[in-house]
Amino acid sequence: MFIKFLEYTGKSTLKITEEIGRGFIMFWQTVSWCLRRPYNFRMIFQQMEAIGFNSLPVVLIMALFTGMVLAIQTYTGFKRFNAENFVGTVVALSVARELGPVLTGLIVSGRAGAAMAAELGTMRVTEQIDALVTLATNPIKYLVVPRFIAGLIVMPLLVIIADIIAVVGGYLIAVYVLGANSVIYIRMTTEYVELNDIYGGLIKSCVFGVIISTVSCYKGFYTQGGAEGVGRATTGAVVLSMMFVLVANYFMAALLFR
Repeated sequence: MFIKFLEYTGKSTLKITEEIGRGFIMFWQTVSWCLRRPYNFRMIFQQMEAIGFNSLPVVLIMALFTGMVLAIQTYTGFKRFNAENFVGTVVALSVARELGPVLTGLIVSGRAGAAMAAELGTMRVTEQIDALVTLATNPIKYLVVPRFIAGLIVMPLLVIIADIIAVVGGYLIAVYVLGANSVIYIRMTTEYVELNDIYGGLIKSCVFGVIISTVSCYKGFYTQGGAEGVGRATTGAVVLSMMFVLVANYFMAALLFR
């Protein structure tokens, strides 16, 4: 029994170590190919549309209702301490620092990350990636780099839009539903929110874009097991992307906002 436990532990450790090493190798190859010309701008713009523009409706709905519910909860809590004037400040800071980048990253992980993993996984099991190698085309350069660059560019743009919509949603609820003073709301928001808060959220979004595109492409690129393997790779890409986004968010928050 003990021998079987050690055997299982050893195999699991070796598998995890192999996955981590292969992931870092793929990340390094992707970054190195990003620095080499020529660039496939057509593919990059296609991936920007797939990752960014197609995710925009979900991001807008998320941001609007996040700002609205945050305004309601903040106003209700602060009213007990006669601090309703700080609702705008809390909404803007929460959205710019945390909720905007994190929720956008989770949504893009579930929508665009799953699509990237499924697409590359299907290409792997149907031997299309092997065909690229046969044609002397580097699959990392052709398939992964455009998605990597697109994720790095699109995520900050989505976060900027999400931040604006969330703040507007909080303003609408606070002023027109809860009866807050609009002048004080805007003044308190602009007075206490600094550019560093916004820049920190944008830096987070860039890192999240790299994480999502790298993890999703990795899981799809090394898919095994036919159609069932594509399903496992898609699920694994979404779960790992979300986990890494949340873990990275903590360390970046501790680093940027101390």
